Amino acid sequence: MRSFDEVRGKNVGRPLRRREMLKLAAAGSVAAVLAACGGSKATDTPKPAAPTTSGGTAAPAATSAPAATTAVGSAAVATRPAGSAAAPSGTTTAAGTTAAATSPAASAPAVAVKDTIKVGIVTSKSGPLASYGTQYLDGLQTGLDYATKGTGAIAGHKIQLDIKDDAGDPATGVAAAKDFIGQGYKIIGGSVVSGVALQVAPLAEQNQVLFISGPAATDAITGINGYTFRSGRQSLQDVQTAKSFLTDLKGKNVLVFAQDSAFGQSNVAAVKQIFGPDGATVDQLLVPQDAKDFAPFAQQVVGKKPDLVFVAWAGTTATAMYGALDSQGVLTSNKVVTGLDQRSTYPIFGPAADKIAFLSHYIYQAPQNEANQYLVDALKKKNQVPDLFDPDGFAGAQMIVHAIEGADGSDVKKMIAALEGYAFKGVKGDYTIRKEDHALLQPMFQVKLVKQGDGYESQPVATVAADKVAPPIKK
Repeated sequence: MRSFDEVRGKNVGRPLRRREMLKLAAAGSVAAVLAACGGSKATDTPKPAAPTTSGGTAAPAATSAPAATTAVGSAAVATRPAGSAAAPSGTTTAAGTTAAATSPAASAPAVAVKDTIKVGIVTSKSGPLASYGTQYLDGLQTGLDYATKGTGAIAGHKIQLDIKDDAGDPATGVAAAKDFIGQGYKIIGGSVVSGVALQVAPLAEQNQVLFISGPAATDAITGINGYTFRSGRQSLQDVQTAKSFLTDLKGKNVLVFAQDSAFGQSNVAAVKQIFGPDGATVDQLLVPQDAKDFAPFAQQVVGKKPDLVFVAWAGTTATAMYGALDSQGVLTSNKVVTGLDQRSTYPIFGPAADKIAFLSHYIYQAPQNEANQYLVDALKKKNQVPDLFDPDGFAGAQMIVHAIEGADGSDVKKMIAALEGYAFKGVKGDYTIRKEDHALLQPMFQVKLVKQGDGYESQPVATVAADKVAPPIKK
């Protein structure tokens, strides 16, 4: 298997050309300006039994959980949560105070410490995606405990997490990353916002540090450079999961129903890329973002007679939109698929919830393995259940630990070599870091929402195997 740089044909450490930066900005729909960080030494960047899907394994029966309270669209959507859970104990403030990566268990075995390796985590503790950041940090700390057996150290290297808040703003995130790099940190992680990740990745390459992005879903992170990895899924894996709802695509009509925005248009492009080569005809119906009456658009869906409707929607109009689709018979006469977001967004689907087929990055009831049970048990002690992006923090911790162990320290080239091709068992199941472009291959899920008390709860329907949802290799 070829290395990342052999496939990409890139010289390690060279700055991105202007044309490449423009392509990345377009791919990620990013409109951010990099901010300089005074005093930093970092280089500036340029401006159960359930049916299975094909190749999948049966999903387990759902377990009971507290009544949930959700928005909509693909899981990649930057939705505003109804409320954020408390940040994990021991994490830092926005100013970046230290969080030592130690297990809360008093019985954790003592280890001989040779040195301390500091990891700079830049994520959202405030701003519109603060809840995603909280989930990531919960998973990160729990995953570190799991991967180090509660010691907070690996091979004699103590791991210290120092956390800065990017507030969901790319300029703030870049400034934080540059500060860490200027202090000599060799590992950066944590991006929840795609715009932040896309700006931090070039910094990692230019300053030759390891960057492990978090839940940020933009496809542009995969293959961006040889120093960048990801601990979450990417948007193309969402679309591949949507594809699993049709057994045979040849001759099928697929309609993308979305808002007329960069997000909606990018979903159209992704569906065409994934569904088209298998013989499906992909059409689109883009709704103006200021629309209030959705009945006319729902009637257009009926007229197009699609075999599958892929909905990509964000914002507060989702309930009205799904109500219109339901009243016009779309939800009963067509297969309607969309992404299931974090737990707080479940109620937004309203009475239409049980008529929609959901693809999911993760629900805690689906995986049946040691790592997922460890996460469930750890959060139960805080009266919480795992949410959408806890696995991304958990996997990020596993990757950090493996990189340090493989390098026996923080030599960046050795850490990269350790991560390329790394296969491990995590919260969602079997993960593999693809050597050629650093995509993180992982299973995805088909799920449903069911009424439970005054709210809704997710239940697994099927697990879609990692190789069935793998994005195309980026060259």
